[in-house]
Amino acid sequence: MDYMKYMIQKTSQTGYIKVVEGITRRTLVYGNSTLMAEFCLGKGRTLPVHRHPHEQTGYLVSGHIILTIDGKPHDMKPGDSWAIPGNVEHGAEVIEDSVAIEVFSPVREDYKP
Repeated sequence: MDYMKYMIQKTSQTGYIKVVEGITRRTLVYGNSTLMAEFCLGKGRTLPVHRHPHEQTGYLVSGHIILTIDGKPHDMKPGDSWAIPGNVEHGAEVIEDSVAIEVFSPVREDYKP
């Protein structure tokens, strides 16, 4: 297996992919075990409840969301963070335009550029 030494990503306004209407994501960097992505979430939008096998940790940079994990809503504001085990249902209601940074392990192959 090839192991990478390191990866650097300089700031950019390109590379965003539509997740659902009003929500985009951009892969920032990834290594052998983790992948980090930025999500831009538009006010009034919904990230549908879903699940995936990847563990997911996140940090709300700006805005306001209601993050639902395993059926329980959590009022998240800038500076708040979360960890969601793999295969646990989660989704979000976007109260204000928001930006979140999330890390997935193992690497989400479907998120690699």
